[in-house]
Amino acid sequence: MLLAREGMQRVPSDKIELFQLRDFVPLALRAGLIRLIEQDRRPSTLADAGDDRYFRTSETCDLDTTEPAVQALEDLLYDLNGIDPAHGEPLQGQRYDVGQEFKPHCDYFNRGGADWATYCSVAGQRTWTFMIYLNEVEGGGATRFKAVGKTFQPEAGKLVCWNNRRPDLRENPNTLHHGMKVRKGIKYVITKWYREKPWGW
Repeated sequence: MLLAREGMQRVPSDKIELFQLRDFVPLALRAGLIRLIEQDRRPSTLADAGDDRYFRTSETCDLDTTEPAVQALEDLLYDLNGIDPAHGEPLQGQRYDVGQEFKPHCDYFNRGGADWATYCSVAGQRTWTFMIYLNEVEGGGATRFKAVGKTFQPEAGKLVCWNNRRPDLRENPNTLHHGMKVRKGIKYVITKWYREKPWGW
């Protein structure tokens, strides 16, 4: 379904289903989402937090589903991917200042990890990730997928999305990606994750 959208590009690899679409979110909507992130941002956290306090140094904002800008983006995503909205986690905004990053990680939850039962008992594993850059970044802030040698530069309105699972539905370690350090300016990102089953929180 994704490739039915004009302008959608798939990374040519059998290791991962990985796509990009430029100009997915219009300027006015991006501005509204940035305002919401600035309003409610807090230090980011990790599900399975290890000893590295600097693994994820951004700030995060859970976006209120009643906000018109949030609903508008949800509608854009549904029109694009056709995934039942009931399977979606709430939209999350992230803000990266100079020097902040999210070191190489996968979006799926580790089986047997400390929070596996907590995060996956109701809605199951994460399936797809849809990530949108909301602004131009003056320096740095790219997203790197090392397994396929692909680095996405932040461009305002650009969507990057990927399937966190292999065709046999097992987790795909080739989705390991690095939200690289911002060198100049600020980076704003929206992330939407989907689950195997309806979101029940």
